[in-house]
Amino acid sequence: MDLSRLDVFIAVAETASFSGAGTRLGMPKATVSRAVARLEADLAQQLFYRTTRRVTLTAAGTTLYKRTAPQIAALRQAVGTLAEREDEPSGVLRVTAPNDLGTSVLADVAAAFSARHPTIRLDFELTSRHVDLVAEGFDVAFRAAPRPADSSLVARHLATIDVQLFAAPSYLVRRGTPRAPRELDGHDLVQFRGFRGPLRLQRGAQSVTQKLDVRIVADDLSFVCAVLRAGAGIGLLPSFLARDDVASGALVRVLPRWSAPRATLSLVHPAARHVPLKVIAFRDFVLAHAAATSLGSAVADS
Repeated sequence: MDLSRLDVFIAVAETASFSGAGTRLGMPKATVSRAVARLEADLAQQLFYRTTRRVTLTAAGTTLYKRTAPQIAALRQAVGTLAEREDEPSGVLRVTAPNDLGTSVLADVAAAFSARHPTIRLDFELTSRHVDLVAEGFDVAFRAAPRPADSSLVARHLATIDVQLFAAPSYLVRRGTPRAPRELDGHDLVQFRGFRGPLRLQRGAQSVTQKLDVRIVADDLSFVCAVLRAGAGIGLLPSFLARDDVASGALVRVLPRWSAPRATLSLVHPAARHVPLKVIAFRDFVLAHAAATSLGSAVADS
């Protein structure tokens, strides 16, 4: 059996798409499809259910993915580490980050790092889903959440993210502007799926929990922001994401003296006895960039 077909299989499983796998691997969709078909023939098992819209794993495919993806990722990391020249990190560095953080904050970081390290090719995947770094073969992740409890990961603090309530002026004209947390009762909440649970607000030492009527839920913060601009309700947003809309008047702060608990922006990578040079180079560059530039202020309230 040609083991390179396992790489193709894993890429299809993780992107749920033959074309997506082709984009990741730099090969035509037809080549991806043939590789999967040959792997299925080698194993005498159907690995995917195929429809016109999506590709999903069968039970056999799920078993194969769970048993091979971590090992392939570890092998790739080991080979990459051995292939690096001692004096110059090189190779492909796979990075994952939340969609909005990537487009709003990390583009400058990527450009500056690429100019500094031309022998490293950055491969960014911007997604709203939680990525398993080890199983999916990623080198680094940016996480806007508490530090991971997983001992297989190492986290380095980069910045603190302010999270506040926003709404469109048109909504507040129509429904009224709350002056205290209790006045949020009866208002419509537009909620990012990552902000699950009752609304918790803080002002100094004070803390209140308020339950709102959730009208719209989404897993993409840009979509939540757009829905708020359209006047659908009140919602929590990271302040850096709403900054331009506040400046233009499209959104306004609601209860400006109150805010939600802050989130922590961290750089995360798998723990390893021998961390690849390319990961060390990227980690150290990002930490220095955060300390020397506006990366921290870019995700905090201004």
